[in-house]
Amino acid sequence: MNLDIANLTNTRFDESFLKKVAKKTLSLLKLKFPELSVVLVCDARMRSLNRKYGKKDRITDVLSFDYGEIIICLPQAKRQAKELENSLKDELATLLIHGILHLAGFEDRTKKDCDKMFKIQKELWQKVTSSSV
Repeated sequence: MNLDIANLTNTRFDESFLKKVAKKTLSLLKLKFPELSVVLVCDARMRSLNRKYGKKDRITDVLSFDYGEIIICLPQAKRQAKELENSLKDELATLLIHGILHLAGFEDRTKKDCDKMFKIQKELWQKVTSSSV
C-alpha cells in the first residue's frame, strides 16, 4: 500500500507517527487500500473543503473521501487536544482512526451510529497507541 502524508501547514509534525497509526489501524480492521493519503491543512482550507463537500460553512476536524484521502485540520486538532487535555499526538491519532473508520463504511450521522463508531474508535485507539506507536 502506498501511504502519503502531506503537511500543508506551517506547523512541523512527525509524519512517521501518522504512518504508524494508519498502518496499525488498517491492519486491525483488515482493510487494504491501494493508496491512502493523509493531508494536514489549516483552518481556512478545512472550512472551504467542508463548505464544498460537507455542505457546512464551518471548520471541522476531519474529512474522509472514498477514494482514500483523509483531511485533518491541524489547528482544530490542537484546539481539541487542549480542550480535552490530550496531547496533540493522541488527538491526531484519534482523528486519523476516525477518518479510517469512515473509509471502512462507518457513519456518525445518527446517535446509534455515532455510539457504535465511537466505541470501535476508542477500542482501536487503545490498541494502536498501546503498541508503541
